[in-house]
Amino acid sequence: MTTQTRTDNSELPYWLALVRIPGVGPIMARALLAQWGNPRRLFDAGDAAMETIGAYSEPARAYLRQPDWASVDHDLDWLTQSQCHAVTLQDPRYPTLLKQIPDPPPVLFIRGDPCHLAARQLAIVGSRNPSASGERTAAEFGDHLARIGLTITSGLAVGIDAAAHHGALAGGGRTIAVAGTGLDQVYPARHRTLADEITAHGALVSEFPPGTPPRRENFPRRNRLISGLSLGTLVVEAALQSGSLITARQAADQGREVFAIPGSIHNPLARGCHALLRQGAKLVETTQDVLEELAPLLDEEAPLPAVSDPQPPATADHHKFGSLLNHIGFEPTAVDTLVERSGLTAEQVSSMLVVLELHGLVASAPGGLYTRIH
Repeated sequence: MTTQTRTDNSELPYWLALVRIPGVGPIMARALLAQWGNPRRLFDAGDAAMETIGAYSEPARAYLRQPDWASVDHDLDWLTQSQCHAVTLQDPRYPTLLKQIPDPPPVLFIRGDPCHLAARQLAIVGSRNPSASGERTAAEFGDHLARIGLTITSGLAVGIDAAAHHGALAGGGRTIAVAGTGLDQVYPARHRTLADEITAHGALVSEFPPGTPPRRENFPRRNRLISGLSLGTLVVEAALQSGSLITARQAADQGREVFAIPGSIHNPLARGCHALLRQGAKLVETTQDVLEELAPLLDEEAPLPAVSDPQPPATADHHKFGSLLNHIGFEPTAVDTLVERSGLTAEQVSSMLVVLELHGLVASAPGGLYTRIH
């Protein structure tokens, strides 16, 4: 019995075939590579390979007998496109940090510059349905940390992920998105423009070959890559049961730093962060908190730019705005409560809230509630 082989001399098709063996994940693939040295030897081994793969499954053995070269050719066609790459475990461009995790993917598919994967990265993750202040916080941290040289890594999802990517781009820095699909598509589709911007100023990364659709089980799996590429993971907002906490736990298991931003006890999206803090995550209020923890891991310290907090609008009623702002908590507060606390009329409070929101000092929440941002 012999396997069907290819006539070209390239090693890459065999790596692409390796990642498509049914039932063989990254850990099994690494074991096979340790035994055979490279995928070509595995596929050319014939009966000996069947004995090796026997511990796995009949579909895997059947695949070894007749690999799906048509799908491999589809992958190779995708790689002929501009800015499309495949980096194998034996490629010097494979990121060192990711190679250190227990289950690094045999192949990384990349849109953008593969060299960006070697940059010092911080993962920023959080809820897909964040509060307005949480979304703003993620963007601000992405902006500030990108300005001082860290590459911001996240998962391209709506909410905190997208805010972190946008923040990094706004700061003129680099950002990396780890996808849970093949890179011949963008999920969610609304982030197609964002994905193009990330490709131009960083990279899109996936362990899934082109043609892989968005499957529920693939997104928790890709989270280990977000943390594995990064020196640390910062959680901005997260419910107690969320993918962000999975990423944080994987970061801890990988020996990476875990950071969390605290929130109001009344905000259910703060509970995941509070749980991480109780488990030993670093409490973060400013970018300096992140840099202090990462300093031993960085080649050199980068200066933190001076950033001024927004101030109440300068008007003849400046003291009224400041007084009203002092009555707004970091938990959602009703207009009636502000009227009672401030002694102002409902009309005055409503008009002043509009001004404060335009100045980025408060955010409106469902139900006519307002939350202080700074």
